[in-house]
Amino acid sequence: MENKTWQFISGNEAIAEGAIAAGARFYAGYPITPSSEVAETAARRLPQVGGMYVQMEDELSSMAAIIGASVAGKRAFTATSGPGFSLMQENLGVAVMGEIPCVIVNVQR
Repeated sequence: MENKTWQFISGNEAIAEGAIAAGARFYAGYPITPSSEVAETAARRLPQVGGMYVQMEDELSSMAAIIGASVAGKRAFTATSGPGFSLMQENLGVAVMGEIPCVIVNVQR
């Protein structure tokens, strides 16, 4: 029988770990419940794999930062909740029109 290691983590932690496993190396976000654990996990884990975590002043700037990181060649992601996602719309349009790949996690309450 194969030896396996099990780890019990929250869904938000799994989101961050999955993004890192997929090659994400940049996270920019503004902490907002219920997505705070994504940011906390990214802040702890990204430096361990050569990545960068940046806490931004608001959701709009979070979106701008991951767009910039993506244009610079990094796999980038952010996480927010419904109201925060609404605030990202202006820069979300920039990413869509420029066909700039970004990962945005919208955690629901």
